[in-house]
Amino acid sequence: MNDPAVPHTAFVGLGANLGDPAATVRDAAAAIARVPGVEAMSLSSLYRSAPVDAGGPDFVNAVAQLRTGLSPQALLAALQAIEQQHGRQRPYRNAPRTLDLDLLLVDQIRIDTPELTLPHPRLHLRAFVLQPLAELAPGLVIPGQGPLALWLQRCADQPIERLA
Repeated sequence: MNDPAVPHTAFVGLGANLGDPAATVRDAAAAIARVPGVEAMSLSSLYRSAPVDAGGPDFVNAVAQLRTGLSPQALLAALQAIEQQHGRQRPYRNAPRTLDLDLLLVDQIRIDTPELTLPHPRLHLRAFVLQPLAELAPGLVIPGQGPLALWLQRCADQPIERLA
């Protein structure tokens, strides 16, 4: 899985709701693009949405599509290092955050360990993930869940606003 000669497609959710969240998401995307082993990256539009199951200011979210030779575990470690560089703290579940980077998918790989679950266990339930993901990969089938378009329809009642 970590053979650099065999690039994999990965999707990463980016979100922030403290400080200047749009600038933070853009800066984090640039940091992801500089990770050794990340060969190419596309970034969706930025979207604003209210926090889900939490309080605090609105979030700015996006999704990045990567080509990488990194294993899912190595990519997760790199994402967590970027979060730390942005002052990420985890005082409680769903706390407001300076930066949240979620590894959503790597190819059609399914993993369920204490450190990593792929696909991300809630990606199919969140419009703030599905809408930017659909922008990058509209025909995507989520492993174990089915077509992204179907889940996006099911989340149509979740308000989300594309930012200019």
